[in-house]
Order: sequence, then C-alpha cells, then structure tokens
Amino acid sequence: MVNRLNTSANLALDAQSLERLRAQAKQSPDQALKEAAQQFESVFLNMMLKSMREATPQDGMLDSDQTRMFTGMLDQQLAQSMASRGVGLADIMVRQLRGQMAEDPIQKTGAQPLPTAPQVSIGTLPSAAYGEDTQKDFVNRMQPYAKQASQSSGVPLQLILGQAALESGWGKREIRMPDGGNSYNLFGIKANADWNGQIAEVMTTEYKNGVPSKQVEKFRAYSSYAEAFEDYAELLGNNPRYAGVLQQGGDVAEMARALQKAGYATDPQYADKLVSVMSRINLAG
Repeated sequence: MVNRLNTSANLALDAQSLERLRAQAKQSPDQALKEAAQQFESVFLNMMLKSMREATPQDGMLDSDQTRMFTGMLDQQLAQSMASRGVGLADIMVRQLRGQMAEDPIQKTGAQPLPTAPQVSIGTLPSAAYGEDTQKDFVNRMQPYAKQASQSSGVPLQLILGQAALESGWGKREIRMPDGGNSYNLFGIKANADWNGQIAEVMTTEYKNGVPSKQVEKFRAYSSYAEAFEDYAELLGNNPRYAGVLQQGGDVAEMARALQKAGYATDPQYADKLVSVMSRINLAG
C-alpha cells in the first residue's frame, strides 16, 4: 500500500508542494513516486467532485460567483484530504509505474549475438543515484548467490555483483513480468530462440552504432535469484564468446573491458560504468 503522507494541510498542487516534490524526486525517487501518485489521486477526486457539483442546480438565492469559487476551493481541499487517506487509485498507480520504471533506466545491447549468446541489458542510472544503504542491502542479499556463481564459473565475485547492480539499479529497477511480478533477471539476459522458460516483454533502449532507440524486447524470466545467477554463470563460464573475459587474470577492470569488447553491451561507456559500480561494492567476509 502507498505510504500516505500528511499533506492534507496543503492545497493540492500548490507551488511549494510541487517544488518539494521535484527535490524529493532527486533524493528519493521511490517516495516521490508515491507522493506523485497521491497528488494524481487528489486531482482525480477533485474532478469527480466538480462534476458532481455541476450536475446539481446552482441557481438558488445563495448561489453566486463568490460562493462557487469558495466551494471549488473547499472541494479541492476535500479531495486532498480524501487522497491522504486513500481510495486505492494511488496504490494501483504505484504498482503499475514501478513495473514500468524497470524499462526506461535500462539500455540494452544492439550488437548481433552469436546463435548461442543472448543479448543483455545495461542499467544507466549512476550508482550515486542510490543511497549507501540501498547498495549495502543489495550486496548483502545477493552475495550468497554470487558466491555460488563465482565458484561454478570462475568469474570474480565483485564482477558478478557489479553487473547485477548495474543492470538492475541495485535491485530497484528489475525487469518485471506483465502482472508486475519479479522476473528475477538481474543481468538483463534476453530470451533467444534457445530459451524455453518464461519471458518478460518490456520496452527497452537499444544501441545501434552508438545511437539509442526504444523497442520492445523479450527477456528471460526465472523462478528465483538462485536460478538467475546460475544462468548467468553458465553464460559467462561456458560461452566461447566470453572466453576472453576469463583470461584477464582476475583483473576486474580489464574483465569489464573484455565484456564490452565481446558485445555484452553496446553502450560505449559500459565498461567505465561497471568499473565505477564495482568500486562501490564492499564485500562481506
């Protein structure tokens, strides 16, 4: 459910609230989304009240332009108060938009893959956009799965967690199923012709010759994070396309560049972004 904010003391959509919402969007996007949805719910309720007023006679002795103006102000504040308690519309919007937010911040590869090499996505929001607590929580939750993937593939733990964090926005921009459920696809691996499992279709940003364009793509969907990490380990550990990645002697920065060279992503800044993300990862003992 949406965490209702105590904004009933403010008129809906006043200038100060709008500026505060803009500032909050930079510091806490998730909370800003909740408040924006609540504001929309307030606007909707205000329109509903206005329609109800217009449907009733307004030619009585006490009706005038002044009374109608103050009635409109009352309805506006009433709508804001009702929205602060919630009628369910804001909750639906938040669930819907959270699913769609997994689409835009992700840039996908545009290189043509080998028949056995699925394309993958890349997250574009900088690590600085996510708080230290968010990053630490993501690493703590995913480290057990990453350790198993590292042991089976030979890929360093820091690189695995770095790619998972970059591709998924530290777990905040995961690819969602049509019903809003989690695909557990932290690495943005696409569903090629060899994939027989579930599929999540989302609007993505593909790069071709360095130029981005939006299109709908199919991505693999898993039943758990463990399955997702296992599939990633299979991709990097056994696919000839990425053999050069494992030949870098454990140098994660060089491995990131080898990944980009192998066509893991077409973003010309992919390796630099991945190195930056890995530098923020503090591994637990």
